Amino acid sequence: MPKNVVIVESPAKAKTIEKYLGKDYQVLSSYGHIRDLPKSGLEIDVEKDFEPTYVVPEDKAEVVAKLKKAIDKNTTAWLATDEDREGEAIAWHLCKALGLSEKTTKRIVFHEITKPAIEEAIKNPRKVDLHLVDAQQARRVLDRLVGYELSPVLWKKIRPGLSAGRVQSVAVRLIVEREREIEKFESKDFFKVTAEFDLGKDGVLQAELSEKLPDEKATQKFLESVKDASWKISGLEQKPGKKSPSAPFTTSTLQQTASTRLGFSVRQTMTLAQRLYEAGHITYMRTDSVNLSAIAVKQAAGYIEKKYGKDYVEQRAFKTKSAGAQEAHEAIRPTDMSLETAGADERQTKLYKLIRARALATQMADAKLERTIVTITTDKTDKSFVAKGEIVLFDGFLKVYGDKKEDKLLPPLKEGATLKLIRIVGRQSFERPAARYTEASLVKKLEEEGIGRPSTYAPTISTIQAREYVLKGEIEGKIREVVELELKAKNINRTQVEETYGADKNKLVPTDTGLVVTDFLVKFFPEVVDYGFTAKVEKEFDEIATGQEQWNKMIADFYKPFHKLIKQSEDISRHEANQGRKLGNDPKTGKPVIARMGRYGAMIQIGQAEDDEKPKFAPMPEGKKIDEVSLKEALEMFKLPRKVGATAKGEEITANIGRFGPYVKVGEMFVSIKGEDPFQIDETTARKLIAAKQKQERERIIQDFADEGLQVLNGRYGPYVTDSNTNAKVPKDKDPKKLSLKECQKLVAEAKTKPKRFGKK
Repeated sequence: MPKNVVIVESPAKAKTIEKYLGKDYQVLSSYGHIRDLPKSGLEIDVEKDFEPTYVVPEDKAEVVAKLKKAIDKNTTAWLATDEDREGEAIAWHLCKALGLSEKTTKRIVFHEITKPAIEEAIKNPRKVDLHLVDAQQARRVLDRLVGYELSPVLWKKIRPGLSAGRVQSVAVRLIVEREREIEKFESKDFFKVTAEFDLGKDGVLQAELSEKLPDEKATQKFLESVKDASWKISGLEQKPGKKSPSAPFTTSTLQQTASTRLGFSVRQTMTLAQRLYEAGHITYMRTDSVNLSAIAVKQAAGYIEKKYGKDYVEQRAFKTKSAGAQEAHEAIRPTDMSLETAGADERQTKLYKLIRARALATQMADAKLERTIVTITTDKTDKSFVAKGEIVLFDGFLKVYGDKKEDKLLPPLKEGATLKLIRIVGRQSFERPAARYTEASLVKKLEEEGIGRPSTYAPTISTIQAREYVLKGEIEGKIREVVELELKAKNINRTQVEETYGADKNKLVPTDTGLVVTDFLVKFFPEVVDYGFTAKVEKEFDEIATGQEQWNKMIADFYKPFHKLIKQSEDISRHEANQGRKLGNDPKTGKPVIARMGRYGAMIQIGQAEDDEKPKFAPMPEGKKIDEVSLKEALEMFKLPRKVGATAKGEEITANIGRFGPYVKVGEMFVSIKGEDPFQIDETTARKLIAAKQKQERERIIQDFADEGLQVLNGRYGPYVTDSNTNAKVPKDKDPKKLSLKECQKLVAEAKTKPKRFGKK
């Protein structure tokens, strides 16, 4: 039996480490967290210094038993969980669950899974760092307190099923405020003026007026003034330039770059990086540091010199700017710089190559450039045209980490030379509002504001999308006409051309739920969604990690004012919490028309609850939000349900919009008509969709024991028996068409006694 048991979090990591240790070592996995707060209930004693109650989840009982069995009095346990705070907390929980002492149990850390790193870690074990454990525990307890106490307030005051989180709510607020900024933006127009000059056999020289013109009148006046102008090159400036490589990847810069260069989501990037780390291909992927070890720098320089030559080598050291940087061991880099490709699949390989290219580039020479600026003038005006060009004289680090842009070459030119004008075009342009956030730009903003930590960005961004506070998708552009003035052959022509504006792709856009919840939190719980306060909490976690602050004191300082706000929220009326937006008055009744959040989402309401007559309700027009729907669009929705026609049997068909989109109804049957307009759908189309649904329903029923309330149905995952409350899968060796009533009853009865997930009956 092995004398040493090494415990890590993942089986993949265990498999890699086991290759580097001898027969005296057995490497086992805890499969992530071994203990945690229970899924339900607060389980934090606020009266006793916020003492949490941790449990071993039922699905981890077998893992704990296996680990306990592997460790006896003759065995040395080594805790080799990740080197960050979460890894430290897992090591501490392992001690508690397995009956090990955190003071004597050997704790080892490494930032790469290579033989030298593992052997060095074994030589230098330490104790579990309780300060790091406390910092992680403080984060877990604080997030549970906020979520557990604030979410029910949202259920009562806005609608059931909502949730709030300390970091997620602030992330949603950033997206909401950016959207409102875009909506309020008043775009001013201006004219951009460009010119084309004929260079004969050397082609065409394109240049731009050095200033924007304020309006059409000024553009017309300028073109009039240069109708008969002679143009010449009055300035030709060539000056050297350079480009330097960026620092090696930290967690956040990797997330941002993988998003912009590879199109990966933040969550996808972290999952792929985790796999590469566990396989021993890259260093630890959760880090704020831009430092590279001396060994890595030397290895990179050796590879670069051998591959590209000595001129390409330039060793550099980068300094971490973030004052609150934690786990500052090393940046993300390959464990072997000479390994050109790695990864178990195409996506892992792409990410590995990106990480390797960035790390190598940091130790390579600057790219040397030559920038050319050409100034073109005439004596008819004091305004000038400018043409710019740039060529790479020496590619340096761009050899491995270039953006693949072509040189902006200019043809041979001489100062003082006259130029023949082909045409000048003045085109109306418009100022643009700030761009909507992408996942990458949101990560950058969160990091700039000090909100959360890089390791929390992926779950935060995934959560706000999963809960539909924010959606990522395409926004259709709108069409507008722009004015274009062209001077050609001494004639000025005015035309209007169409252009699409406002289109967006893969941007984060708040939903009505995100807008309403954010407004509520900003109004009644301002501190929870305050950027400065959230950043201050992160600094306090850092202070706990270094032993400068007690974790339960920090929680107490937060909880007392927070809990007071929770108590005060009981007096907030549902109407006050969810006032909605008044669109105007209904011309028929004179009652207010309001767009607001309802139990199942955004809706339109005519009248108030306190009126003598009950309010009327209608769904929100498809694709519209509370902030943008008009009175006309809202009133149109009260024309639903609309009579479409009848079936062949004379049953009435109506069209409407429901919780899950547009539908037609006949009798008690609802048929989705996604892609069809409920205001326009005709009887023929509706009948076809109803017939298709009826056919689907007939094929779904295999057997029907109506008197006994049992059916054998075709389901998404195969045939099953149901009594409407309990579903029982039909065994593979049974023919669902030949099941007897007794067999069906037996299957349902057995299904009722089987333990469900989490041990519930």
